[in-house]
Order: sequence, then C-alpha cells, then structure tokens
Amino acid sequence: MGNTFGHLFRLTTWGESHGGGVGAVVDGCPPGLELSADDVQAELDRRRPGQSRITTQRQEEDRVEILSGLFEGRTLGTPISLLVWNKDARSKDYEEMRVKYRPSHADYTYQEKYGLRNWMGGGRASARETIGRVAAGAIAQKILRERCGLEIVAWVDCVQSLQANVDGATVTREDVDANIVRCPDSSVAETMIARIDEARKDGDSLGGVVRAVARNVPAGLGDPVFDKLEAELAKAMLSLPACKGFESGSGFEGTRLTGSTHNDAFVSREGRIATSTNRSGGIQGGISNGEDILIRAAFKPTATILKEQETVDVDGNPTTLKGRGRHDPCVLPRAVPMVEAMMAMVLIDHYLRQTAIRS
Repeated sequence: MGNTFGHLFRLTTWGESHGGGVGAVVDGCPPGLELSADDVQAELDRRRPGQSRITTQRQEEDRVEILSGLFEGRTLGTPISLLVWNKDARSKDYEEMRVKYRPSHADYTYQEKYGLRNWMGGGRASARETIGRVAAGAIAQKILRERCGLEIVAWVDCVQSLQANVDGATVTREDVDANIVRCPDSSVAETMIARIDEARKDGDSLGGVVRAVARNVPAGLGDPVFDKLEAELAKAMLSLPACKGFESGSGFEGTRLTGSTHNDAFVSREGRIATSTNRSGGIQGGISNGEDILIRAAFKPTATILKEQETVDVDGNPTTLKGRGRHDPCVLPRAVPMVEAMMAMVLIDHYLRQTAIRS
C-alpha cells in the first residue's frame, strides 16, 4: 500500500537492502519515448554508494536492467520494470541488531507495525530503497525535458551550520557535480567536506539541507485543496529516508515579513504574465504559476553511527549498541539525485493530469 506513489505516472518500488536486489515498476509512462538503460544509469551513478570518502563505502555498481516496457528502444506505454542486483551486502555486520534496536532508526517501529522485521541492513527502511525512485525519476525528467523543456537541479545548501550562497536561477547540474559534497558554492564546499570527514573519522554523522529548483514549469500544474502542488511535493520529500522538514518558496522565513512585503506583484514579461518576485516559490493556491518552483528539504544526521549508544533489546532490557557496517556520515551528497527524482515524479504526474483535462 505505502509502496506506490503517483496517480497517472505511478511508481512502485520493491526489495530490501540485503535481499537479492531492488527495483521499481513504472506504470503510466507515455508510449514512444526513446529510452535506454544508459538514460537511467546516469542518475543511478550519482546516487550509488562508494562514490567518495564522505559516503558509505559499500561497493555497488548499481547497474540497472530494464526488463519490460520497451520495444526497439521506445517505451510501449506498458509497465516498465527496472532491476538492480545487490552484490556487496555484509549481513554479518548487523548480527547484533537482530536483538537490539538502533536509536532513531526504524527497527522498533517496523517490529511494532508488522510483528517482525528484516534486521539486515534495515530492510525496506534502508536508503537503498531509493534506487527505484531515482530510476523512475530519470524517466520522468526525460519526459519533462522533451515535452516542455523543464529542468530540475538540486544541490547541498547547508551542512550542519555551514551555509552556501547559491543563485537558484542560474545554478547548473555541472556546478553541483563539480565536487563530492555536491555544493556549487566553491567557497564553502571544501569546508563542508572537511566537516563531514571529521564526523566520519569520529564515528558520528551530520545533517543539513538540500535545495532544489524546477525551471520552465508550465502554469496550471497542481489541484485545489488536498492535491496542492506544494502538498504533493512535501509528501514526496518527506517520504525520503532521513528527511525531516520541507519548505516551499519563502518557507519559514516568510513568516517574518508582512503581506505588503511578501506578495509577488504580477507584471508583463515578454508577452506573458509573470511575477516581479518569487516568494511564492512558483506555486500559488496550490497551482504552478509559471515561475521557478523553489523548495528546500531538511535531512537529519544519519541514525546509524559508530559510537556506542544506550538502547534496549527486543525484550526491553537496557543495553548498549555500537553501529557496524558501512554508512553515510552525511546523507546529503547522495540525497541530491533523490530530491531531483521525487520532484520530477510529482511534476510529471501533474503534467500528465493537466494535459488530460486541457488537451
């Protein structure tokens, strides 16, 4: 039930971190789209583990196989099945977690929900589940680029207290991927890397914020009341592992302004209606207004750390636990393509819904 996302463009992810593999089924992709495994692989390479010293050292190639939905290099309009095999799982690292709950992890809550849990690698609660999201997001982004020139760029906006200063109107994917922390502000990126490296060596972890922009978004996407575009984006971001906060447009900073200073005045720009400012973040009344959509997603420090912590065992007895295995000291660099993917999933779904009612 909770494994499927979207309405017309639907994603179902499957698999566990230490199972045979993980993947996704994408239903509702329009027919005729030129698509290959390389289109998807480019995004998975940005998400995969082991890509730098500040990410988990689990070594997975994450090579995607497309099992259905294509014929002669084009989508059929039928379900697209995507598979990535797990090859470097070390289940022995989690043996102690069989009987102990990791603080701030999903071990206890999954046990209470289902009456049993996969204690190896966190099962479905592992960030490895996001492979399916990123794969589907690659397809969604390709459709959006080709249909309306829409592009999505996300980047690391802050790590702990280290804040970047980036112009969201001009930042490019190349700027973002120029360093291993995926922060396009070179004046602070190296300090972020050093801060994460320090936490890693200390057996600890850090959190921070990913910012994202969607450009060339058509006006009219989103639905009133319960399916407002920012509500759907919030759900998408908060469904990501470790995401604890969401902002759209001016977000919480907007609460410090007055209506007269916060309102976006309408103007005529190159023959179309536009706004002189964009504190609304490209969304008004839950519907896109044609301006850039701006969001921020906050990620907590990684729950599994290599420091000894107090916890309880499955019988409620006090004990201690020191995390083992290979974990991200900071999820942010690998969260960037995840945020882009989920943003694309929301926008393609609403784009297809809008096309259906206005065609």
